[in-house]
Amino acid sequence: MINTTELIYLAAEGETDQNPLLPAWYDIIWSLVAFAVVLFVFWKFVTPRYQKVLDERRETIEGGIERAEAAQAEANASLAAYREQLAGARDEAAEIRDEARAQGKQIITDMKAQATAESDRIIANGAAQLQAQRQQVVAELRTDVGRLSVDLAEKLVAGELSDGVKQASTVDRFLAELDDVAGEAAK
Repeated sequence: MINTTELIYLAAEGETDQNPLLPAWYDIIWSLVAFAVVLFVFWKFVTPRYQKVLDERRETIEGGIERAEAAQAEANASLAAYREQLAGARDEAAEIRDEARAQGKQIITDMKAQATAESDRIIANGAAQLQAQRQQVVAELRTDVGRLSVDLAEKLVAGELSDGVKQASTVDRFLAELDDVAGEAAK
């Protein structure tokens, strides 16, 4: 086997005037050919595909932005329409409230008028009934007072006033005197 010092010595002997920083001319040519082939393949196949992908992404992004702008515009239009409807609904609700208040006032007025009319009717009926009862009581009292006065007069006169005509004239006269006495007492 060759030891490492001999290997280093052999490597140093094989080199001649060549600069270690510059490669050999055939390495440069083959490197340029390989670079040109890679550049051609890259330029012919990879770059168009890469450009196509970039174009698709750009179109997708621009389309997304356009769709987003359209959606934003539509959302703004919907918001404006919603606000308009909300304002209209508020106005309509205010009108309904005002109308309900007016109807409520009208109903209250109608009910008061109806209650007043019913009260007046009840009072009128009561007054009519009271008047009828008063007349009935007065008629009954006249009859009773007349009979009592005739009985009293028969006892006082000790005579008989059974005659109907005499009895009626006596009752009428007595009642007229009672009315005169009641009228003077009321004054």
